[in-house]
Amino acid sequence: MSQLAEATQFVDLPVSIRRRSAVWQLTVLALLSAWLYSGILGRLAQQWWNDPNFSHGFLVPLFSFYILYRDRHRLRALHPEPSSGGLLIVACAMAVLILGTMGAELFLARVSLLFLILGLVVLFGGWNYAHAVMFPLCFLLLMIPVPTILFNQVTLPLQLLASQVAATVLPWLGIPVLREGNVINLPAIPLQVAEACSGIRSLMSLITLSIIYGFLLERSLWLRLVLVVAAIPIAICANSLRIIVTGLLAQHWSPAKIEGFFHSFSGWLVFVASLFMLFVLHQVLSRIHRRRRGSVVI
Repeated sequence: MSQLAEATQFVDLPVSIRRRSAVWQLTVLALLSAWLYSGILGRLAQQWWNDPNFSHGFLVPLFSFYILYRDRHRLRALHPEPSSGGLLIVACAMAVLILGTMGAELFLARVSLLFLILGLVVLFGGWNYAHAVMFPLCFLLLMIPVPTILFNQVTLPLQLLASQVAATVLPWLGIPVLREGNVINLPAIPLQVAEACSGIRSLMSLITLSIIYGFLLERSLWLRLVLVVAAIPIAICANSLRIIVTGLLAQHWSPAKIEGFFHSFSGWLVFVASLFMLFVLHQVLSRIHRRRRGSVVI
């Protein structure tokens, strides 16, 4: 029996050594990656703090870490199958980082971090681990601000759409208007739908929260997708309603009162209204889904 125990220890020894070696290698690479991306991550956090359009970025990594923590037992049960394909992904990540740094393209430099994480997961854990963490890893894309050229391409149509909806509805409420682009001329005051009033801020935040909401409170995949897609028209409708209410107050109350505190407060109020509409939509779709499955709805 003693000889059998010694043989077993001899067989297990190389495995434990390999595991300790992998842990040390991963630790060293993680520290090197943190040093390499420290400046990029610092500027990213600064943009989250200073730019209201991307303030939801603080929430994204926290939710990804929460998913990993929630699935920790399932991840521990996986059998590591390290793959050398991770080296290719890491090499691609470094190439993207160099390209983004040399071209002063922050988006590429930031995205390269996600490729690096994926490469390290494949290198030390294998493709089964990469598949298990794919959702929280892909969710991290939402923390990276979109390129300015793409941001402007989305913002301008939203401005024009919001101003067109408001210019269509306000005459139904007894207020004659003349729209010139993104400027709505009221009898009391010209109302300009600026970039901050385009709804892009609430749109990006609402899409992020709709993914979180659907993941936590809904099991059906198609309902999750519907909630994410529905966040787009909900945000547009809520922002258009904000402009309509602003026009009504400017015409019938006081043009001076629609600026300052009211402008900021109405933005928060519209966002809360968007969340409420998303919640109502989910409840309606859930009831329809349960009825189709033959469940009893009380």
